[in-house]
Amino acid sequence: MLTAYIQAAMRHAHYEMIDDAKPFYGSIPECQGVWATGDTLEACREELQSVLEDWIVLGLRMGHPIPVIEGTTVGPEKLEPIDV
Repeated sequence: MLTAYIQAAMRHAHYEMIDDAKPFYGSIPECQGVWATGDTLEACREELQSVLEDWIVLGLRMGHPIPVIEGTTVGPEKLEPIDV
């Protein structure tokens, strides 16, 4: 479920070139505050995915709603309990 959500979100990523030391900029509009820059498009994409993963974990820990993307969701009600 988490992998499917990340893949769906990354398909919604938008990239552009900016006038900066790291000229590639990417964001995921549905996920407020998820953006990254990189020296190359691939570096930007990798950083964006890492930021997205951290954003999901933090959002879940803080109880923030995670938006549905392409019919895929992730949230406390979707998590299965684990024995520790």
